[in-house]
Amino acid sequence: MKTNLKTIVTTSFAIFLLAVSTVFAQSQRKPASLGREEYIEVEKNVKLHVTDLGEGKPVVLIHGWPLSDAMYEYQYAELIQKGYRVIGITLRGFGLSDKPGGAYNYDVYADDIKVILDKLKIEGATIGGFSMGGATVIHYVAKYNAAHVSKLALFGAAAPLWTKRADFNYGFWTKEDVNGLIALNNTNRPQLFENFGKIFPANETSVSAGQGAWLGTIQAQASPYAMGESMKALRDTDLREDLKKIKIPTLILHGTQDKICSYELAEQMHKSIANSTLVPFEKSGHALFIEELPKFNAELIKFIK
Repeated sequence: MKTNLKTIVTTSFAIFLLAVSTVFAQSQRKPASLGREEYIEVEKNVKLHVTDLGEGKPVVLIHGWPLSDAMYEYQYAELIQKGYRVIGITLRGFGLSDKPGGAYNYDVYADDIKVILDKLKIEGATIGGFSMGGATVIHYVAKYNAAHVSKLALFGAAAPLWTKRADFNYGFWTKEDVNGLIALNNTNRPQLFENFGKIFPANETSVSAGQGAWLGTIQAQASPYAMGESMKALRDTDLREDLKKIKIPTLILHGTQDKICSYELAEQMHKSIANSTLVPFEKSGHALFIEELPKFNAELIKFIK
């Protein structure tokens, strides 16, 4: 009986020590995510998906229409390896973010970005945006006087206007063209994806079939409603006054063979943003982040330093 009691006491004490040591170890160990949330609420019942990885100087990346922050997979990998913290925000209506009704425009997107950067307490970031995301970050910097950010990067940006006007004869699209895209979105979205897929790269071989399929899986997650409303923002928004408000260093990366956002747009942005640098991507269309991946990453990292 004494032996059994001694054994029980000894065993119980060992279990107690193990439990205490485990709790202590867990209290000392940093979780893999460092406590970072994957979903952040920007307003009641609306949460956005956020990729927040790595340590060091923050780099905030905003995707284009109709993609998600997953498009930056090959930028995330190198930026993290080089010692940066990446924060990829998927706009409402796209990817894994919530898809509410209501307004979808650059004002809403800029407000959402501000809420997230406020909550994450980000300072001194480089903020970059691709295509519609480029237009979005331009508006963010202008509206909020570059809050939380110290540098701006634009990748194939749909700015300062995506559609031609009487006083802006640049680019490829008229408002009537975009109305046709909106109508196709409402009746045959797969055809819309296919049509854009054909003009996304510089040529048939600059983006592989596998890469195209990968992008296809990302864009299929977008809400049809968000896509249509975002196209109205692309059609109607004039950011020329916003460009004049940008005072922070700005990098413009743009494919010279871009069939979606003409290289002329990059030249107009460069003329209007005082402290800007324009880097042409001679072998790229709109998909410069894939078509010339090593150059894209190298130019971005050189700018961030």
